[in-house]
Order: sequence, then C-alpha cells, then structure tokens
Amino acid sequence: MKVVRVEAWHVVYPFRGFFKFLTGRGHHVLTVALTAEDGTVGWGQSPFPTRWSYESAEVALVVVARHYGPAVLGCNPLEIDSINQKLDQVLAPGWTQGFPITRAAIDIALHDLAGKLLGQPVWRLFGREAPGPVRLSWTVNVSSLEEAEAVVEEGRQRGYRNFNLKVAPDVRFDVELARLVRSMAPEGFLWADANGGYDLHSAKEACRRLAEVGVDVLEQPLRPNMISGYRELRRLRALPILMDEGIITARDLLEVIRLEMVDGLAVKVPRSGGLSGARRQLELARDAGLLVLGSGLTDPEVSLAASLHLLGGYKIDFPAALNGPQFLAAEVLAKPLPQEGDQAFVPTGPGLGVEVSREKLACLIALTEPPLATSHVVLDLQ
Repeated sequence: MKVVRVEAWHVVYPFRGFFKFLTGRGHHVLTVALTAEDGTVGWGQSPFPTRWSYESAEVALVVVARHYGPAVLGCNPLEIDSINQKLDQVLAPGWTQGFPITRAAIDIALHDLAGKLLGQPVWRLFGREAPGPVRLSWTVNVSSLEEAEAVVEEGRQRGYRNFNLKVAPDVRFDVELARLVRSMAPEGFLWADANGGYDLHSAKEACRRLAEVGVDVLEQPLRPNMISGYRELRRLRALPILMDEGIITARDLLEVIRLEMVDGLAVKVPRSGGLSGARRQLELARDAGLLVLGSGLTDPEVSLAASLHLLGGYKIDFPAALNGPQFLAAEVLAKPLPQEGDQAFVPTGPGLGVEVSREKLACLIALTEPPLATSHVVLDLQ
C-alpha cells in the first residue's frame, strides 16, 4: 500500500470570544489529506497561532508542497515511524526539530490513514484499551475581574467544572483572578498558564501567591531557555511547575528531566510534531514520575480528535485544556465530535473515527476573507 496523493489546504476558522493568541481574521489552520492507492483517505490538521509560534500556515503550505509532501508520496502509510525518520532528513533541525506544527498535520493524517486501513481506532494502534471520556477545562483569558466572572459563569452553564487561567505579567491581577475563579469553582482543578510571561522575580512571587489562593499547577512561568530559573522555581516547592513551550521532542524532555527543571508536562499534539512525538513524550514523562496534563493550540476538530485518542487512550485524569470547542465558530466534520458538558468522548471508529466533509471544507475556504493567495496544494504520485 502506498500514499498516492497529498493534499493540503490553508483555511481560516472564525472564532468567538477573546483569546490572546487568536487575532485578526481568525484561526489559521493547515488541513492535510493523504490518499492511499485503494482510495482510503487519512486526514490531519494543525493550528497556527502565530503569536505563539514562529510557524505560520502560509509557510507550512510551502513546506508541505516542496519538502514533506514529496517525501511522503510513495511511502507505506503503515510504516509511520520510518516515514517520520525520513522527514527528519528532509529539512535539517535547528536547536530541536524544525516545523513541528506542520509535521503534526502529516503525522495525524498518517495515523488516521493507518487506522482506517487496519480497521482499528488510533488508540488501539497504541495498544491501549477502550478509553473513557476526556474531561475538558474552560479557558479564562480576560483583562478584568468583571469579565472573568461572566466567562466562568458561561463555562459553568455549559457544564464545565475545571478552569485554566491565562496569567502574566501582572502578578497582582493574576492573584485576584485566581481568587475569584477559585471562589466560583471551589472543587475544580485550577491551572494557571503564563506562556513564559514572567521574569524570574515575578515568577517566584506568583508561585507563592497563586498557591495561597488555591491554584493547583503553574505552567510555563518563564521562557523555556531560562534553565537556571526553572531549577530555582522548582526548589521553592510552592506549586508544581509544568513546561509546554520548549518541549518539541522526547529528547528535549529528557534533558529537562535530567536538569530537574519541572514537575510536569503539558502534552500538546501539534507542538510535538503529531501523535508520534506526543506519545513518546507522554510515556517518558510518566516513566519519570512527572505530572502529565493535556493541552492544545485551540485545536479544530481533526486535531482535537487526535488529542482525544492520545489522552483518552492513556487515561490522563487531569482536565485537558483543549479549548477549540470554546473558541472556534466553524466545523468541517460531517458529524460533530460527541460532547456532553465538559466530557469529550473519544471516537471509536477506524482511524480518528471522524469524517471530514469536503463540502464544509470548501465552504470554509470560500468564507475566508480576503481570499488567500495560495490555499490548496495537490501532489500526485507519478
């Protein structure tokens, strides 16, 4: 069996509400379809919040067209590890693996295609038992306490019981925000994410004061290259410290573990080059006794389904900060992912267990304003 066609689209999802990484026209997403010679299609997606990463969907489309797409054509889609090794050679890495978000769309599509060809859901490809639902966390990203109260109440009305807060750099405001959310969700899991926005002095203060008002974990308080700062924060033992940005490969995580920088990891499928990389990180973190929480980049449905297979298959108990359902106002699936309140159910069909509607995809492309100069790539095996 061979991959005989690679297609890629750059689409823009409209969004609702305010989120610090979603600005301008909407959420830019790379959607990939890999077709096997029997006509079976595997789908993948990656979101590109350009205020979070150097990668952009425009560049990703070129990388797929000129480098990754040609490398995948003609490969056996069941040999995912060997394909990823091949892609490692196509473009040289920098400090770590290059273009991980772009790679993620291809890797997810390969898993979807392999699962469909084998008649197995992705979580079964991982050797896991049937998963239960994945609990989702509601994101609170606000600039005032009055706004925060309304956002938390909206989440509660939609059945969410656990909340993640966007914090930094204002420690005083962050503490009052956490105090408010804790008062409205006294039994919930409260997760603060600074996205590297504190300096070391502020991070130390934030650790102590956020712990006092009931925050359970603090994610990415410093920029990822502040190694000595992370070691110092961890020695405070005020709050468990998680890392997100800066962990692209399992090798990166291994160095962080050896340097005793963190207490846990926020696993992100798109940040990690796809399911292959995220799964290796998850297993390594568990073996090292670290906390493992699931997160994303405001993932659209196909990418979200991939995260559900990973987190559900490995039975991650903590609520996952997968906020695509909260912020995205469009969809491309023929049938939406099942969700009841904050419980997202892992699909059980072959592959990712979802079906992309090309009609809905075409409508989303048509609604993108202004029209993108280049939005579609098609490569066929000669």
